Amino acid sequence: MSEPAGQAAARTVTVTGFGTAEAAPDLLTLSVGVECRRDSAGDAYAAAGEASAAVAGALRRRGVQGRDIRTSGLNVRADVVWQEGRGQQVTGYVASSMLSVRLRDLAAGPGVIAAAVEAGGNDVRLDGVQLGFADTAAVMALAREAAWADARAAAAQLAGLAGTELGEVVTVRQHPVPSAPVPVGGMQRAFAADAMAVESGESGVSTSVTVEWKLLSGGWAPAEADPHPTG
Repeated sequence: MSEPAGQAAARTVTVTGFGTAEAAPDLLTLSVGVECRRDSAGDAYAAAGEASAAVAGALRRRGVQGRDIRTSGLNVRADVVWQEGRGQQVTGYVASSMLSVRLRDLAAGPGVIAAAVEAGGNDVRLDGVQLGFADTAAVMALAREAAWADARAAAAQLAGLAGTELGEVVTVRQHPVPSAPVPVGGMQRAFAADAMAVESGESGVSTSVTVEWKLLSGGWAPAEADPHPTG
């Protein structure tokens, strides 16, 4: 598609920059649940309800607010095995429930987790913890600045290689990068209520920005088509 006479093709450079900022986390999200196996579905469901209520009660007694306790999973299934000549046979029923718990006092975290394990007994399951921030705005702003600086440095280098300089910004798009949870290794099932240390360290927030700049006049220019090609 040809351009109008006298109108030069716009010259731009588009670069994606990445940035991460770290700070001490102030929020711990814990996934804790129960799994009960019984001979009937009703008994399994009732047992899971009692265990889940016991865990939630222990969390509240430790100061966790109701708004920070959320049921994120509820499941009842038949437990089956294959028997030669008989096919699949139901050997019992398993009911499970998962709670997502936010702990805002990280120092109290080990004690709260131990209390939840003790309340749930051998039916409790710990599925991991995630350290983060109650409000990510300040940390995200730093990550955004780092991503911008990364993008601009790369764009300036490319412009220099083309023998020109960066002009005004044309477009900017941000792409948040989700952080992965930090698993509690080897704790698929908990058998003891002894407190386990939770080291907070620092947590990072990442983002990326895609920025398009105009290139100033001068330097490299696209080759013009030969109006009288040979051959």
